[in-house]
Amino acid sequence: MLKMFHYIKDSWISIFVIILLLAFQAVCDLSLPDYTSNIVNIGISQGGIEETSPRAIRASEMDKILLFLTDEDRQFVLDSYQKLEKETLSNNEYHKLVKKYPLLETEPIYEKKKDSEKLNEVLINPILIVATLEGSRENNLEIQFSVGEIPENVDLFEVIPNLPEETKNQMLQQAIEKMEQIPESLLSSGVVQIIRNEYQMIQMNTDKIQTNYIILSGAKMLGVAILSMVSTILVGLLGARLAAKLARVLRKKVFEKVVSFSSTEMKQFGTSSLITRTTNDIQQMQMVLVMLLRTVFYAPIIGIGGVIKSIHANSSMAWIIAVAVMSILTLVIILFAIAMPKFKIVQKLVDRLNLVTREILTGLPVIRAFHNEKHEEARFDQANQAFTKLNLFIGRTMSFMMPAMMFIMNTVALVILWKGAYSIDAGSMQVGDMMAFIQYTMQIIMSFLMISMISIMLPRASVSAKRIEEIIETNLVIQNPEQEEILDPTKKGVVEFKNVSFRYPDAKEDVITDITFTAHPSETTAFIGSTGSGKSTLINLIPRFYDVTEGSIRIDGVDIRNMNEHTLREKIGYVPQKGVLFSGTIASNIGYGKENITEKELKEAASIAQATEFIDTLEDTYDAPIAQGGTNVSGGQKQRLSIARAIAKKPDIYIFDDSFSALDFKTDATLRQALKKVTKHATVLIVAQRISTIMNAEQIVVLQEGHIVGIGTHESLMKTCQVYQEIALSQLSKEELENA
Repeated sequence: MLKMFHYIKDSWISIFVIILLLAFQAVCDLSLPDYTSNIVNIGISQGGIEETSPRAIRASEMDKILLFLTDEDRQFVLDSYQKLEKETLSNNEYHKLVKKYPLLETEPIYEKKKDSEKLNEVLINPILIVATLEGSRENNLEIQFSVGEIPENVDLFEVIPNLPEETKNQMLQQAIEKMEQIPESLLSSGVVQIIRNEYQMIQMNTDKIQTNYIILSGAKMLGVAILSMVSTILVGLLGARLAAKLARVLRKKVFEKVVSFSSTEMKQFGTSSLITRTTNDIQQMQMVLVMLLRTVFYAPIIGIGGVIKSIHANSSMAWIIAVAVMSILTLVIILFAIAMPKFKIVQKLVDRLNLVTREILTGLPVIRAFHNEKHEEARFDQANQAFTKLNLFIGRTMSFMMPAMMFIMNTVALVILWKGAYSIDAGSMQVGDMMAFIQYTMQIIMSFLMISMISIMLPRASVSAKRIEEIIETNLVIQNPEQEEILDPTKKGVVEFKNVSFRYPDAKEDVITDITFTAHPSETTAFIGSTGSGKSTLINLIPRFYDVTEGSIRIDGVDIRNMNEHTLREKIGYVPQKGVLFSGTIASNIGYGKENITEKELKEAASIAQATEFIDTLEDTYDAPIAQGGTNVSGGQKQRLSIARAIAKKPDIYIFDDSFSALDFKTDATLRQALKKVTKHATVLIVAQRISTIMNAEQIVVLQEGHIVGIGTHESLMKTCQVYQEIALSQLSKEELENA
């Protein structure tokens, strides 16, 4: 199957862009649960306050916090904040800041100059200690200190600066040990609540802070979702174009190969199978490439990224993901073990259905004539039922996957909620983190689901790829020579059979044996014999529809196996036993073998073929439409147009394979008389059943059971060849033969 993608190797830039877009999309999709978590945890629970270091704080509170910092940390905090006092500000600055911090009118305020992780770490413990010493019991933060006997109505924060350094350090250490026993999320939410209270004391608009945070986070989330959507659209567009290109290249390769097939390869594959491979199989490859480009790169990124993110969110629930992944893998393996063998049979059943349908539609007149509609309906129904049953089995088996996946997803969500509820109650997890964990888990499961879906398509696509590859890599039985021999101009139009024998592939006996004769220009060589004597087979060897088994056929002094097929067939005007027309017009069919044919040449060819008598009666004459297969003209008209096509080409060699059988005697005689004039310098080979058609030929070859039993003129064969005599007497009386 990988060989198929060799045909789009020049599109590596598009593939690289798709990979980049998918990676970008995966990053966007993986970031969405974080935004959800932040909106819940920070926007709703924490009132939009993100950090554990306040944006602004009263100078009186800052003085208390500084008591519980080391000299180094104290200096770092003072460097990180700017003290705002009315006396030090311009009027313009003051009025702006009062709108933000109304308390500034009565008390100095510290405003944070820069954000940093270190500042959050440095301030979290002092803020909690100060809040505890002030009697705060919010968020269950109860930290007891042993500072000795302190009289009532004495401000504790006036006493602490006067305590010995050893006592202060002991208090700080005791506070840190107590806080280490509290979950980090609970500590953070406690500090945030203290900061929120501080903002309210400063008379800041905390509702606006919360609203702004939620709106901003939602806008970011929407922006990320839009970027992900744009990426998805671009990947879909590029993937579809790339898949369409692969389908176009494969169709071109297959068609070019099929056109070069000889009758041997056509028989090997069968017309219905070739149609299926050119349409259905290539469509399967196109569909699977779109899915591969969309899934193979995206799903692993989402899956691995989801695992990393979810473990980072809460490692204690990683076992839930492991259980979910194992459940999905088990489900996929079981379903594939059941369904995969069936995928290999589907395409063969499609071939069979196409074959039966084609046979019935092609032979519909015969079926109706023999009143055999019921039998053919039963035959079609049998092929249709087999195909339908297999598809139903596969469909029902694979349809179990989606409900099972959804059951696993919902079960996992319930387990996460159950486990997360305990964690939230214990203070080790926030609601937003649980929601994010659920989303990450769903992304992981969906990535496995996507891989599973592509895995469903791969077996059938693999079968289709092998069937396409069979055609493209088929070694042709009939091939052009590496070095083409030069034609002998002195033997132009000479056709020589030298000890030619032929048997069909897989046949046990020769169809024709040891055939030797020479056909010269300006002469007509005719072939006659009973049905199955090998006349059409012999004629079909000349254009190399098959290659001889033994002996050689030479044209212009060169073995046709040493001639380029185009060169060989350019010299031949071939009229098959069954007239073949193509959809188009009468003019396009007559001029099929010659480019830039003039109107005069068209009419001349039609006149010689005795086709003008019905063409001139048509409203559009030469522009009259011809339906597919020539179904809108009679058998005789079709035959005359086929003859006109060969005449218009003006070849060196004319081959008529029983091409006058549908003509009446008068038209036959008139046509042959007109044909004699236009072919006077060409070699004419005619296969015929009627003696009247060939009795004036310069050379008649009589065949029986694949052997030549007589060769000569009509007069000589009537004297020397018993088989010819029997054929002649079976068609004409002695008087008619003598008069002829």
